[in-house]
Amino acid sequence: MENRALKLNKYSVGTGDRFAHQAGAQLQACILALESGIEVIPVWNKSNREHTIIGSKPKTVRVAADASVKALGWKLPYFCDADHITLQTVSPFLDACDFYTIDVADSIGQPASADEIEQFVELHPKLAGPVEFEKVDETFQITQQILRNTARKYLAAVKKAGEVYRAIANAKGKDDFIPEVSMDETDCPQTPIELLIILAAIADEGIPLQTIAPKFSGRFNKGVDYVGDVEQFEREFALDVAAIAYAVANFGLPDNLKLSVHSGSDKFSIYPAIHATMQRFDAGVHLKTAGTTWLEELIGLAEAGGDGLALAKDIYSEAYSHREELCVPYASVIDIEASMLPLPGEVCGWTSEQYTTALRHEPGVAAFNSSFRQLLHVGFKVAARMGRRYTDLIEANQDVIAKNVTENLYDRHIAPVFLGRNKSSHHLQEFSIGSKDSD
Repeated sequence: MENRALKLNKYSVGTGDRFAHQAGAQLQACILALESGIEVIPVWNKSNREHTIIGSKPKTVRVAADASVKALGWKLPYFCDADHITLQTVSPFLDACDFYTIDVADSIGQPASADEIEQFVELHPKLAGPVEFEKVDETFQITQQILRNTARKYLAAVKKAGEVYRAIANAKGKDDFIPEVSMDETDCPQTPIELLIILAAIADEGIPLQTIAPKFSGRFNKGVDYVGDVEQFEREFALDVAAIAYAVANFGLPDNLKLSVHSGSDKFSIYPAIHATMQRFDAGVHLKTAGTTWLEELIGLAEAGGDGLALAKDIYSEAYSHREELCVPYASVIDIEASMLPLPGEVCGWTSEQYTTALRHEPGVAAFNSSFRQLLHVGFKVAARMGRRYTDLIEANQDVIAKNVTENLYDRHIAPVFLGRNKSSHHLQEFSIGSKDSD
């Protein structure tokens, strides 16, 4: 009998859409990629935290995605991701989603029992010794102590992932969703050898993993560029890809297993390294771009002028007034310099160009303000509180917003990562998305 299990394609992009109005504009970026000769599969993601803040339901993501696919005639796969779910939060996503990012970061470091650790070590005698990866000119020596220490740190987290995976499989059927495991929202990055040992444990747990999101070295702050040693990242990323290939060959994990880069939005300085590694190993990647779409909505409103610009200014003023409240949940993934935040009174006098230039992330533009951008990135709660005032204005200005959303996703993310282009040569024409997405 033919295996009809869902399978994530080689290249995919995770796209956040806070207010469920930009699915068509995001899909248009994937269409431009297809016209350039490469398939990049859209995965619309939204977390339980975001739904709670906005007051939306997982079905709004599905409705928006389905509507855009129908309107634009997309014939390739697409998915809806229950982002960063746990056993406690997964239930509301079961009907709407077919991609599950199982977040076990909080379980990392919780010690497994001595019996579980010894059982794992006994199951993997080949891991205790020299390990060689294809296309890598070095040998890694894994001692019994490294094996036990890694199991002690990560085995409980993997077993938690197994619990969540089985709960989803029991509800949906094991072939009807794509499992991802996320370990990125933790303090310390995993080494490639730790990743290899984690993948062995995931295989033992029976999770048919299709993508994994480790924590890389360096800072992956929301909506701004990577902060860290790019050469170190490239080496680490390449070894992680090699470790995955080893795990697929030796542990029986799915042959399409690939890395997922979380908080991948605007990490321009490492995109060439990601692309080069993908080419070197013929590997796939899942790039999660998350909340930059919400910022493109703000840019579009500011560009539109009039009521749109006024609303964009009001949102900044409120975000500034409540910056501590807004920043606390994201403290580990933002670096805002208070002295770089303009006072609301100053922003009130800005032109459209001043607002958009400060917010739009164009490398090398002197007026770009990363602190301004990061505060607004986490400030979507302010727009959510405005209700119809916000959504009515994004609907009224959808043409200019959609153009910004598509250009951002295609030119600044898809083209450099998947096509190896620093700047897209594809000139975007004005287009109409058709029927608006449901909110």
